[in-house]
Amino acid sequence: METSAKSSAINYGYYLAITLAILIIVAYVINLEYLAGGWYSILLFVAVIVFGILSVVKAKAISGGYLSFKHSFTSYFITVAIGLFASSLLFYILFNFIDIEAAETVKQISIDAQTKSMQGFLDEDALNTMIDTMQEQNSYAISALLLVFLVQLIIHSIIGLITAAFMKKNPENDY
Repeated sequence: METSAKSSAINYGYYLAITLAILIIVAYVINLEYLAGGWYSILLFVAVIVFGILSVVKAKAISGGYLSFKHSFTSYFITVAIGLFASSLLFYILFNFIDIEAAETVKQISIDAQTKSMQGFLDEDALNTMIDTMQEQNSYAISALLLVFLVQLIIHSIIGLITAAFMKKNPENDY
């Protein structure tokens, strides 16, 4: 992959990181319930995909309209990895150093939402066990955030592979 295409992917990663940081901070300031909500998570998920695709499109343009599968995926992956890592770092700093109480609030909101959605599916003992397990977890510890980062990276890598398959274009061989 050319240096300029890699630089472009890195830049898009920074743009994604800034976008995710803005979305996280806005949700934090407006209402902590957004940070535990499904629609908000979908918004972040879509933002990551959009920036990944934009990165591939830009890399293809830089490469003169041709981009191999490998380079297409690499462009997507670099962008997504930078953005997701930065958002994980922001969550860590925000909820472990800046506002520890907000982490507990978001945790309680998540527990309440999970309890409400699972009431019809689990008996009372199983529900209480689930609540106890969630109460004991620290969702914003480094180990938990690293696990979430890796799972998100795997999911977005699969999307990146699909994107790369659609966006690749090799030059025609003239024989």
